[in-house]
Amino acid sequence: MRPPTPSPALDRLDSTSRSLLARARHGDSNALSELVRRHLPGLRRWAHGRLPRWARSIADTTDLVHDAWLRTIGRIDALEPRGQHALAAYLREAVRNRIRDEHRRIARRGTAQMLPETLADAAPSPHERAVYAQLEARYRAALDDLSPSDRELIVAHVELDYTHEQLACMTGRSRNAARVALQRAVGRLADRMREG
Repeated sequence: MRPPTPSPALDRLDSTSRSLLARARHGDSNALSELVRRHLPGLRRWAHGRLPRWARSIADTTDLVHDAWLRTIGRIDALEPRGQHALAAYLREAVRNRIRDEHRRIARRGTAQMLPETLADAAPSPHERAVYAQLEARYRAALDDLSPSDRELIVAHVELDYTHEQLACMTGRSRNAARVALQRAVGRLADRMREG
């Protein structure tokens, strides 16, 4: 972290600034405005670049400076600048505290990331789920209309992933005869599904 460099605009707490501070404590808004006009530009220059780019979101350094000023104004009655550089040091420390707050906020929540335009949910959409449910219902209804032997072949192959060799063993047919019987059963299932 770089050491603070004195800023002539911030460091002057001359008799006029002391007078303005005293008047601002008593509710003189013109005195407060004059203090802000005198010290805010120098504080902005001092704070410029102190908030890392990765920590910037909606808030930037200027916002942090304004927030620090508002908090300082809220505690103006307790502010007792002793010496020429006391007000400047107080304001710089207020800005440093706001920067630390931003660091803590980022540490808790992480930095904002832009989502890619092509981001897609791996889960099926509601429309796809509805179509699948309708197709599943038609499949089950058509399956119920088939003969028990056709149903047995289709369920074994489609749902249980039996090979043609396993179907042949299950039905007591040759591998080729089981394959042909399965093709015919699937054809009848497709016809029933088209009808339903």
